[in-house]
Amino acid sequence: MTTLVRGSSGTLTRDALTILQPGFVGTTAPDWLLRRIGEGLCAVGLFGRNITSPGQLAALTARLRAERDDVLVAIDEEGGDVTRLEVRTGSSFPGNYALGMVDDVDLTRAVAHELGRRLAECGVDLNWAPSADVNSNPDNPVIGVRSFGADTALAARHTVAYVEGLQAAGVAACTKHFPGHGDTNVDSHHAAPRIDVDLDTLHARELVPFRAAIAAGSKAVMSAHILLPALDPDRPATLSPQILTGLLREELGYQGLIVTDGMEMQAISSTYGIERGSVLAIAAGADAICVGGGLADEGTVLRLRDALVDAVRNGDLPEERLADAAARVRALADWTRRARGAAAEPGAASQEGTAPGSDIGLVAARRAVRVTPGGRPYEPVTEAPYVAAFTPVANIAVGDETPWGVAAELTALLPGTETGTYADKGDTPELVTNVLETAADRRIVAVVRDVHRHPWMANALEALLAARPDTIVVEMGLNRAAPTGALHIATHGAARVCGRAAAEVIAGR
Repeated sequence: MTTLVRGSSGTLTRDALTILQPGFVGTTAPDWLLRRIGEGLCAVGLFGRNITSPGQLAALTARLRAERDDVLVAIDEEGGDVTRLEVRTGSSFPGNYALGMVDDVDLTRAVAHELGRRLAECGVDLNWAPSADVNSNPDNPVIGVRSFGADTALAARHTVAYVEGLQAAGVAACTKHFPGHGDTNVDSHHAAPRIDVDLDTLHARELVPFRAAIAAGSKAVMSAHILLPALDPDRPATLSPQILTGLLREELGYQGLIVTDGMEMQAISSTYGIERGSVLAIAAGADAICVGGGLADEGTVLRLRDALVDAVRNGDLPEERLADAAARVRALADWTRRARGAAAEPGAASQEGTAPGSDIGLVAARRAVRVTPGGRPYEPVTEAPYVAAFTPVANIAVGDETPWGVAAELTALLPGTETGTYADKGDTPELVTNVLETAADRRIVAVVRDVHRHPWMANALEALLAARPDTIVVEMGLNRAAPTGALHIATHGAARVCGRAAAEVIAGR
């Protein structure tokens, strides 16, 4: 039986478009996107493929707002390893793990404010950040350095500082990945992670940073595609009424915008499909559908729009729930429009350390470095070394287009520095032989990332140090393995500024 729909077909269609946050391909807005914005699409998601420079990005967002001035322009800009603004050069800001290592909430707030200022200057007003996940599982393949750390209280206080700094710059924060993606050993881009913890653990660990973010006024929260049997044994959080409505809305009292993680991720798309998944997400309590990291075309937008409208007409999705979701999106769009206006007023307040050109990111990266000397006093490298970068497969969130390491920064300080990239080929002796032969008599700098998670990397490093004990080791991921080398440098992230901070130590600058 078909339920009676009180709203008009036009209203339903507009509401369905309003809750979508799609992406697109290219560095200029395609005609189909502008047309759909005119029809009611209220948000657009930007990725690295859409950005070449601040000027280009500002022109792009201005073109989008020429269609409607309250369109939400969203981005996945965490700083650190996950950057879209500086996808081709590496970020000017260290990520959460580095900030958590420093544990100075004023510094975290200042970094987030400067990042927000740069986003706002380019016309971006919704940032799918910060990650509030407590990285309690050191083997987590997708969170890692994106988390402030494994300590619950530390993660909570820095999440608050990040939200405050970002939103003071007029950019809405989207705290993620609710109810917590830290205790997983599966990447939800590829499959559905499962967290088997009891409710007491969940409330004492995972939920603490989210409670803090809600109290701090985070304008949005992003759901995770993870299964928590203690809360819902059947559906992942993104599709669970018990989690989004029962826990987040009712128990935690959150009244802001609930955004889904990317619906094309395999944890949802391979089991439910993006159309049914989107309908179930809105029915469960989500207000906005993030899609566009992988599916970035008009056909995807139309499929989701029509699926939502049909679900209302068929009685699978209450009309009031769709209307409520659309109203929350419009309310956030109104806030961001007012925030842009306030920031543009003469004499608008600024934050110390966040002026244009501020090097607050490099300051933070330097403070995050931890240096462990080997057995002998360390003498700075004065001649061009050889950098051997042991490279794991990048996860989808980080991507493989963003450069990382120390070679470029060392080259700036020690011209003539050369580098080689080494991956797991299943033959450790051959790998190490290649490093030694290529390096010849130059000092070797071995760069690793999460060496504790990669046996091949640990074995290669051990063999290299046996052959060349004067090798300098730079760990740019989670610093879990015992320090080794003539000098061990832990940067707690692989952003460009982290590489710069490590290079300065190596060269004694």
